[in-house]
Amino acid sequence: MTVKKTLLSTRRAPITAGLLAVALFLSACTSGDQGNTSNGGTAAPANSGQAAVTVSIEPANGTNISPATPIVVKAANGTLTDVTVQNTAKHTTVKGQLSADKTTWTSSEPLGYASTYTVDARGADSAGKTVDQQGQITTVAPAKQANPNLIPAPGAVAQTGVGVGQPIVFQFSYGVKNKADVEKQLSVVSNPPQQGSWYWIDDKNVHYRPKEYWQPGTTLTVSAKIYGVDFGNGVYGAEDRTETYHVHDSWIAKADGNTEQMQILHNGQVVKTMPISMGKDATPTHLGPHVISFKAETYHMDSCTYGVCKGDPNWYSSDEKWSERISNDGEFVHENPNSVGAQGSSNVSHGCINLNAENAQWFFHNMGLGDVVEVTNSGGQALPVWDLYGDWALSWDKWQQGSALK
Repeated sequence: MTVKKTLLSTRRAPITAGLLAVALFLSACTSGDQGNTSNGGTAAPANSGQAAVTVSIEPANGTNISPATPIVVKAANGTLTDVTVQNTAKHTTVKGQLSADKTTWTSSEPLGYASTYTVDARGADSAGKTVDQQGQITTVAPAKQANPNLIPAPGAVAQTGVGVGQPIVFQFSYGVKNKADVEKQLSVVSNPPQQGSWYWIDDKNVHYRPKEYWQPGTTLTVSAKIYGVDFGNGVYGAEDRTETYHVHDSWIAKADGNTEQMQILHNGQVVKTMPISMGKDATPTHLGPHVISFKAETYHMDSCTYGVCKGDPNWYSSDEKWSERISNDGEFVHENPNSVGAQGSSNVSHGCINLNAENAQWFFHNMGLGDVVEVTNSGGQALPVWDLYGDWALSWDKWQQGSALK
C-alpha cells in the first residue's frame, strides 16, 4: 500500500493568494506517491508522528560489480516482507537468506560474470504501511578468467600422501598483476598448526611452504577463494577451489659428495646407507634440499630438454630405470649400471645421483613425491628457488620476502 501526503485541507478557511502560490509550488515539486522508488537507494513512505520504514539495496545500481560481492537488502524502522533478485537474461532467481529479525536479506550464492540482476524488495512497518524498492546491478565482464591449478595434483597423491618437504603450488592460467589482492584469498591451514608463508616465483606461480619441514601426519586444507577477484589486466578469478592433502611419514635422504654415500632416514632414524655417484666437476649436482616431484620405473632422459643437445660433449640420451626427479634441470636419483664402479668413490654423472640396481629399486619403492633429498659437498651451486621445488634453498627470512603481503 502506498501513502499519499496531503498538503492542504479543503476544510480550512480561505487562504491568501501568496500562501496558495506556495502550496501550488510545493505540490508541483512533490511526488504524489512516495512509497515506491526504483533508483536503488532508500525508499520510505511518508509517515506522520513516527519514523517511516525504509528499504536500502547494496550495491546500489552498480556496474562492473564483482560477482562475488553479495547483494544485501536492509529494512530500517520495519521489516522485509519480500525480496526477489533475478537474472534478467536467464530469468533465474538468486537464492538468499533473511535474518532472524527479518531486517536483512543477503544473497547466498555467487552471481555470474557479465550479467544484469534486478532487485525487488518490500518493507513494512508495525502499522502495516509498506514501501517498495527496486534496483539493478550489472557484474563485470572479464577479458580472461584464470583457473587456480594445484601442484601436486590432489588426485595423484590421494592414496600415498605427500612427503614432509612438499611445497603447495598454485599455478594460475594467466599472469597475476594484483598479487596482494590474490594472495589475500589463498590459504593453507595445517593440522597440527605450523607456520608457513607464500612466495611468488613469477606472475603465474605462487608456492607455500612451512618454516621447517611438515610434521609427519599433518593434514593440509588448501583454498583459493578467487572467484570474482581482480587479477589485473582484465583477468579475473574463474572459480574457487579447496583441496586436502595428507603428509605421510618423514623420508629424508642425505647425499654427501665427500663420502660418496647416501643415508636414508625414516622418521629421523637411519634405515639404510648406499654408495652413490653424483655430478662430476663439469656438471655438479646442485647443493641443498631437493624435493621429489615425479617417479617412473623407466624414463627416457635427454639432456637436450635443458639445452645440452646432440653435438655437445655433455649431451646424453638414454632410458634409465627406477628414476625419481629432484629438479627440473635434469637431476634424478636413478639406477645407472655404467657408474657402479665409481659409486662410493667418485662423482662421474651429469648431475644425477646414481645407484646400483638393488639400491635404486629400494629407493624407488620407499621414497616418493614430496620426500626430500639433501645434497652436501657436491661442488655445485645451491638449487635455484625457481627450479621446480628450490623452495628450501632460501632461509625463512628470505622466503617471507617473496610474499606480496610482506
